[in-house]
Amino acid sequence: MPISPLVAVPIVAVPCAAALSAGLIMLLRPLLQRYALARPNARSSHRVPTPQGGGIAVVVAALAVGLGLAGTAGIEALSLATGTLALAVVGAVDDIRPLPVALRLPLQAAAVVLVLSGAGGQLIPELPLWLERGLAVLAGLWFVNLVNFMDGLDWMTVAEMVPVLGALLVFGLAGRLPEPATLVAAALLGGLLGFAPFNRPVAKLFLGDVGSLPIGLLVAWLLYRLAGEGGLTAAILLPLYSLADATLTLGRRALAGEPVWQAHRSHYYQRATTNGRSVPFVVGAVFGLNLALALLAAATLAVPGWAMSLAALALGAGLVAGLLRLFSLPAVRTTAA
Repeated sequence: MPISPLVAVPIVAVPCAAALSAGLIMLLRPLLQRYALARPNARSSHRVPTPQGGGIAVVVAALAVGLGLAGTAGIEALSLATGTLALAVVGAVDDIRPLPVALRLPLQAAAVVLVLSGAGGQLIPELPLWLERGLAVLAGLWFVNLVNFMDGLDWMTVAEMVPVLGALLVFGLAGRLPEPATLVAAALLGGLLGFAPFNRPVAKLFLGDVGSLPIGLLVAWLLYRLAGEGGLTAAILLPLYSLADATLTLGRRALAGEPVWQAHRSHYYQRATTNGRSVPFVVGAVFGLNLALALLAAATLAVPGWAMSLAALALGAGLVAGLLRLFSLPAVRTTAA
């Protein structure tokens, strides 16, 4: 029996984007090594200058393969590509010469607004459209930044986003996402997989803001599209660990009167390494948790209804709370007798 193009094309997009991403990285590495070194600072987990900017390859591969295989480019696709590339440029500039918050945030918000302008429909009909879109812009802006905040450890973005994008691809193949969104999920998944070997601990290359910011925008758009297709609970569950870690950390720092816009190492995943846990353990735990959250998200789509949604959210929140608690405690060391 021949495989439907609706299934075959997204599956082909994964290895194509992975190969393109890895190939671009190989071409760009000498330039990044020379012009885009990330030097250790208060936020860093690395101790030696390391080239950043690998996200250029991830984003280019995702857009080229995802939109290229789609065959057509409507208003939503053009808005998505333009907003993503604009945010990548903002990230690239910020990587080389840090931008002030007063300039960076409005530029990021403009990219979010541009992407949302191409999206139709309404998630919550009971709300005025202007209010829903305003809340969506704030949520998108926060998600773009939290993906950047959470990219502070080797393989962390891979551990966070590969399960999310893999789940979105599966949901799309099952008909729970439109075909263009499914292709973007597949292509971004492939782009990250092509980047992963270069970022494995100890990393030889970082994403940089040029990668983390547009990746956050693309994933936020995919989650928004999933919510628009009746998967609001699933869209909350998939990134729940990242949402919790970044939001709780920001709130804790704000309550302590700390400047929340400055670099730091107080995220739970960073505290885990400070508390004696290895980088592979931390990213492995996050990866495993995100797989569990993806299964819970799938359950809410397979068995729709408030009972399943509330049960899945409660279980997901409990799993996230348990891992955050583990990360905040010192690692137990055993000594030989």
